[in-house]
Amino acid sequence: SRRERAMGKGSKFGRKQQEEVWHNAEVDALYRLAHAGVRVPKPYGCFDGVLLMDLVTDEAGDVAPRLNDIAMTADQAREDHAVMMHYVKLMLCAGVVHGDLSEFNVLVDEYGPVIIDLPQAVDAAANNNAATMLARDVNNMTRYYAQYAPELSSSKYAKEIWALFEEG
Repeated sequence: SRRERAMGKGSKFGRKQQEEVWHNAEVDALYRLAHAGVRVPKPYGCFDGVLLMDLVTDEAGDVAPRLNDIAMTADQAREDHAVMMHYVKLMLCAGVVHGDLSEFNVLVDEYGPVIIDLPQAVDAAANNNAATMLARDVNNMTRYYAQYAPELSSSKYAKEIWALFEEG
């Protein structure tokens, strides 16, 4: 189609169309994940190329810090790691793999982790690289939390979660 050719050529119209597709994909992923029980910011839509969503704040009302900007106890690391593995499972149940999940794409508010930054999220059933992307997401999160609770580094959640997904 004209739109696909324009996106392939990188014309001004094509870039605008690609940005629209990108924003729609992120908004769709946010709605799907929120419906599945994953903590994500609530989206309000795209306006003039800007995605508007809830602001995630800390107890003082300031912007919540990214996961990589905080320190935690071993107990907190184990608890938050379990929460994140649960979120990864719920995401997969919703047919979504984040694709770039790391301590830089998770905010922490008074209730725990909030997953952000989903423009590269993929459909788990339709993307041939979904299993690899899921493993990278899980391993990134495990590696981060293992700094505080080293025993987490021996976990193999990625293989187990993907195997359960393939079994339906």
